[in-house]
Amino acid sequence: MNLWSYRSMTWARKAWKAWIGWALRSRLEPMRKVARMVREHLGGILNAVVSGATNALGESINAKIERIKNRACGFRNRVRFRNAIFFHLGGLDLYPETLRATHTNP
Repeated sequence: MNLWSYRSMTWARKAWKAWIGWALRSRLEPMRKVARMVREHLGGILNAVVSGATNALGESINAKIERIKNRACGFRNRVRFRNAIFFHLGGLDLYPETLRATHTNP
């Protein structure tokens, strides 16, 4: 669990390499396989750990798009589907000028 909490590249690299060493010495072949894969992708993993980058925003948007698709029970063509996505997720302010002050937060 602590492998994901580092903010220093140096300390994160040390901890991940220690885990890789432990996993490679393991007698469990699935653990050794994962350790070899982590070793191959260690640079990207370290960048993600130190920067705290996740794909949460993309997954959230994808879930909203899936909800739009399911609610409509399908679309006639891609253009209509795209327009529905833009309509619901585009962040447009569609209230008339006279009603904007009562319906939106400043």
